[in-house]
Amino acid sequence: MSTRSRAALLSAVAAVAALTLSACGKGGTSGGGGNTNFVTGHNGIATAPAGKRDAAPDLSGKTIDGKTLDVASLKGQVVVVNVWGSWCSPCREEAQYFAKVSKSYEGKGVQFVGINTRDTSTTPAVNFEKEHGITYPSLYDPTGKLMLRFKKGTLNPQLIPSTLVIDKQGKVAARALEALDDTALLKMLQPVLAEK
Repeated sequence: MSTRSRAALLSAVAAVAALTLSACGKGGTSGGGGNTNFVTGHNGIATAPAGKRDAAPDLSGKTIDGKTLDVASLKGQVVVVNVWGSWCSPCREEAQYFAKVSKSYEGKGVQFVGINTRDTSTTPAVNFEKEHGITYPSLYDPTGKLMLRFKKGTLNPQLIPSTLVIDKQGKVAARALEALDDTALLKMLQPVLAEK
């Protein structure tokens, strides 16, 4: 293994370890200083104005049911991305609200996508979705590689659970670093959906 490959591997392992340590937490703040162009409100939801948003990174791969999904193919719709794990109790608490809101917005220009992380196989993830009535697809990301594609200092997912709202142009408009109920989820979703 070359020195460069070893360094890249060590960086990835360190980043995953940092995500692991912060997993399943309550709330948080974004890493990185300087002008990030987003504001965290009193409700823990950070937003970025339309002209100051960062593009979502490549979020593609296999889903927990073995299909292939590329979030970029959903451009033109608002995409709600929820990072979760079957082992995470706040994820279990919020699942009912995601199931409810995703069903009520079906066919209305909104697509929900999960990112299942740190489950060692897809079996507990599939069982979790069945148990909680989740009908939208979830990418399988056992080592957190998809989460690491977000640039530091952006509206990136830093905890599990995390929720992101991606606007119709494929840019990250809002982020929550805590479990959400339906009211909080709609406060994130509705303003982005209303944008022209």
